[in-house]
Amino acid sequence: MPDMYVSIPYDTDDAEGLKGEPVNSKPVAGTIPRGGHPSYDIPNTAEGYEKAKAEVTNPIEATEENLSNGKAMYEIYCISCHGKKGDGNGYLSQAEKFEGIPSYKDRDINAGSIYHVIIHGKNLMGSHSSQLTYNERWQVIHYVEQLRSDLLK
Repeated sequence: MPDMYVSIPYDTDDAEGLKGEPVNSKPVAGTIPRGGHPSYDIPNTAEGYEKAKAEVTNPIEATEENLSNGKAMYEIYCISCHGKKGDGNGYLSQAEKFEGIPSYKDRDINAGSIYHVIIHGKNLMGSHSSQLTYNERWQVIHYVEQLRSDLLK
């Protein structure tokens, strides 16, 4: 009984599958895989931006840990353009690589609109959805909202 000692690997998604019958182990359409998150299907349009602003809310709590990690991610991905205070005066702005980076103080933004911009980008800012995980995006949003609040004081 050699197969008791050396198992035969099967690719369950292969055309052959098990015993010649294919097995579909992919999630059913419309479901969320275990450990996954809902997909973001709001289009990259002006209407989509407004819809996100009106309907999308931050699902994670603004804890000290989330704000701390949001700050760390902001300092990696955002600070070079948006600046340490969120005033649009980051290194790339000072070096005149990009002009017209807005201050968070001057924008009518909320969690939904920020998330939409992180996913799709806006104007010269490209999408950052591949750089940040689902939770990191929301942590950055908490931190950006804190920066905006500080600027408005």
